[in-house]
Amino acid sequence: MAIVRTFDKLDLKANARHTETNGGWSIQGQDGEKFLQINTVGSSDREIPGKVSQTLRLSKDAVEQLADLAEKHL
Repeated sequence: MAIVRTFDKLDLKANARHTETNGGWSIQGQDGEKFLQINTVGSSDREIPGKVSQTLRLSKDAVEQLADLAEKHL
């Protein structure tokens, strides 16, 4: 699990194809601070489909930055 407080632009050379899966979100607290938690689960072709695969907790600043990026680039 990771807490993300800011996003930096990446200059990725490869554009790997990703498989689709489901994600979920919740609001979690830690040390008096609230976070938007995003979980993804293993896709249907994984050894254990549906098992939580990645977890990110985004701070309020990170969520605002992500919203700005989405507005600007999508």
